[in-house]
Amino acid sequence: MGTHQAARIDRQRVRDLTAREAERLDARTQGSRAMYARASEHLAGGVASSYQLRDPWPIYLERGNGPVVWDVDGNQMWDFHNGFGSMVQGHAHPAIGRAIAERYPLGTHFAAPTEDAIVVGDELARRWGLPKWRYTNSGSESTMDAIRIARAYTGRDTVMKIFGSYHGHHDTVMVSIGVAYDKIGDRENLASLAYGAGIPDSTVQMTVPVPFNDAGAMERRIVRLTAEGRKPACVIMEPAMMNLGVVLPEPGYLEAVREITARHGIVLIFDEVKTGLTIAAGGATERYGVRPDLVTLAKALGGGLPTGAIGGTEEVMSVVEDGSVYQVGTYNGNPLGMAAARANLTEVLTPEAYAHLDHLNTRILAGCTDVVERYGLPGYAVGIGSKGCVTFSPVPIVDYESFKQNQDEELSTLAWLFNLNRGIFMTPGREEEWTLSVTHTDEAVDAYVACFDEFAHDLTTD
Repeated sequence: MGTHQAARIDRQRVRDLTAREAERLDARTQGSRAMYARASEHLAGGVASSYQLRDPWPIYLERGNGPVVWDVDGNQMWDFHNGFGSMVQGHAHPAIGRAIAERYPLGTHFAAPTEDAIVVGDELARRWGLPKWRYTNSGSESTMDAIRIARAYTGRDTVMKIFGSYHGHHDTVMVSIGVAYDKIGDRENLASLAYGAGIPDSTVQMTVPVPFNDAGAMERRIVRLTAEGRKPACVIMEPAMMNLGVVLPEPGYLEAVREITARHGIVLIFDEVKTGLTIAAGGATERYGVRPDLVTLAKALGGGLPTGAIGGTEEVMSVVEDGSVYQVGTYNGNPLGMAAARANLTEVLTPEAYAHLDHLNTRILAGCTDVVERYGLPGYAVGIGSKGCVTFSPVPIVDYESFKQNQDEELSTLAWLFNLNRGIFMTPGREEEWTLSVTHTDEAVDAYVACFDEFAHDLTTD
């Protein structure tokens, strides 16, 4: 974060601009309004996932090509959402399309292994330095199976996670997410809280949260849990948090976590569903030089098809190989998904692609930082690989507590509306971040920065 003097924000102006932009967006998306009415008849809430909800109606998309998408109203937008980070390849990439087209007439599903699955496994092992792999169909399945493997390997049940982090929608990890600031409590003894209804409290209490970027607090909690006879089987964490905007690990933090978990005999799981292929060829594991016992992948792996993976050491994955753990799934290693993943890894996400992504992100971060400093906005730009965001906070965000204490929800909402109304498609919600694709260009990045500049101008200029 820079050392600029933040300007005082006129809150009434924020509210007025928000009302203006919301009215404009509603007027531009009447086709989505009509589709929402139609969808609500049989789709619960009119959407396929709760994360697609938006008041007064969702934005329904029709198609995408490269870095651009079109909604059902015909509005063309640069896509910085990219399917919550899944489409780092860009939409309808010809190499992936060709692989799917060639695979389709040969059969789309057998529930039996194919050669493409072997090639993908070889490439993932090379990139992550982990020798054993299995496939899933989503990030939730990947983290669910990884936790089961860790429990089987250690013979223990307790799971430790980072407070505020999201690891999919299975019960074990739907814990201590989206908690109000006044409910966070003592960071040395953070509470296990269900994220929504329908999650058994017995399951919730088996998952223990600790703060991000605080290895000391993690170890102290491990020691207390061990004394209680509840030593964790695993620590599951994102190496860089990607659901609070972007929160990067502080220097030495991941190394300390690796040393602590190894010393206590706890399996370290890096959830790289969001980081993974979006920030480096070998994900955060490569970028930070810290190797976990297990890694989970999905999203960007399948090039738009639902594909996930779990990688691990020989030792930890031995419980899968010896049959102790039934890691199963009818669609695991689906031929279409494996064909897409193979093309993605070998033809699309190349060293040249990552150099391009680094160039684009350096450019967009510099542009946004310049806007923040020129207009004195309370915030800063942060990013890595294809990922980044402007965090509206007067101080650096280092964990969930500092995020909830400082992040400016009103500015985040207004920025999202500005983007949508000016041809920039972004993730919904107040923790939005961008994901660049290999098909993005300097033109796309400049359009994003120009929109941000207009936002800052309207916000701070009478």
